[in-house]
Amino acid sequence: MESIITSQATDIARLERTGAHSHIRGLGLDDRLEARANSQGMVGQARARKAAGVILKVIKQGKISGRAILMAGAPGTGKTAIAMAMSQELGDVPFTSIASSEVFSMEMSRTESLTQAFRRSIGIRIKEETEIIEGEVVEIQIDRSVTGVGPKTGKLTLKTTDMETIYDMGQKMIGSLTKEKVMAGDVIQIDKATGRITRLGRSFTRARDFDATGPDVKFVQCPDGELQTRKEVVHMVSLHEIDVINSRQQGFLALFSGDTGEIKPEVRDQINQKISEWCEEGKAEIVPGVLFIDEIHMLDMECFSFLNRALEDTMAPVVIMASNRGMSRIRGTNYQSPHGVPIDFLDRLLIISTQPYSADEIKQILKIRCDEEEVDMTEDALSVLTTVATTTSLRYAIHLISTSHLVARKRKAAQVDVVDIKRVSELFLDEARSVQYLKEYQDEYLYNEIPPGGSDSMAVDQPGA
Repeated sequence: MESIITSQATDIARLERTGAHSHIRGLGLDDRLEARANSQGMVGQARARKAAGVILKVIKQGKISGRAILMAGAPGTGKTAIAMAMSQELGDVPFTSIASSEVFSMEMSRTESLTQAFRRSIGIRIKEETEIIEGEVVEIQIDRSVTGVGPKTGKLTLKTTDMETIYDMGQKMIGSLTKEKVMAGDVIQIDKATGRITRLGRSFTRARDFDATGPDVKFVQCPDGELQTRKEVVHMVSLHEIDVINSRQQGFLALFSGDTGEIKPEVRDQINQKISEWCEEGKAEIVPGVLFIDEIHMLDMECFSFLNRALEDTMAPVVIMASNRGMSRIRGTNYQSPHGVPIDFLDRLLIISTQPYSADEIKQILKIRCDEEEVDMTEDALSVLTTVATTTSLRYAIHLISTSHLVARKRKAAQVDVVDIKRVSELFLDEARSVQYLKEYQDEYLYNEIPPGGSDSMAVDQPGA
């Protein structure tokens, strides 16, 4: 005898992940672009946030493109947080975020990967008018043949508050009505170009037809005016998506396969020409977005030369860059430059400087992170963690929040206390203590010898060595 195996369906919980900047909701500015002390997850950096707010206002107007902004500051001063806050407030304006190291790891040339990142950040708002039929269903009459063989035909009666019309239906339309479970009293919308039927809801005039209705039943007003109207539909796509669709045989399916590869310049030139024609005819509108490039000092001279030219193009997004370097060597050369960026390219940039956080600001940030990670911490423990952050780094202190929470749970405590902070700080070293440990025990590690005439500082490889 075969055994029957039954399974019980379980609800799948929504996956929630807490990231480094998941607490950021916006820039935290008022109507006059003045930074609030603590708002939308942002704390401190009033001048930098105000400057970002000015740039954001210019971007939203859509009248400027090809500008480049550099956010420069020490590590842990909120450069990436400000960029993420800008992306939260942009709305439907395209925002692309990449790290400079991605340019060197793709299976294509560096200029091609940067070009694709640029064109992902430029949106095209395409407008088209379509004819729709919208009304309340009065009656659906379906005629079947006596033998049961052959196509079905029928009539559909629709009405508005001003008129009523009977439409002849074919087999395809009858199938669509059956699939959408349309019945008399429903308000529907029919796209004449595609024949697509959308069920908008149940008419208020039929609200008393049934004694009980489900919670998912939506009641709407019966449309007024003409049954057949013209409606403007707006689509937003990026230039890169148009490039991929027109450069691959499988069309839009290439967007899902991920096989984009290098795209020929001829294809892009034709697309740019066509979009320019659409803009002149009023069918489309170019929406310059934002490209955020983190760790900009990782790019080499070839990439900076390309960015110099790309920013002068009429179809260029606003480029925001971030760097935590001071006087640094330009990658691929022996020349030093501020932030590791060539002087001629640096001259094109609007520079926003971020300053180190004060102890009070660090305490507020740590409190926000505790709330985000759902960790209950005592006031004394928060003060100790603030002291740890000021003596080491803010990132190190943030890492201690979740680990100290696990230690507190192990001793079955409801709140994280000072003893938990001390315990995890002993388990996990910060950067300064790790370097000190290496200096004391460097003889026990491999490859600790200094070459003759060398020094303890890191040596730069010379070309041809």
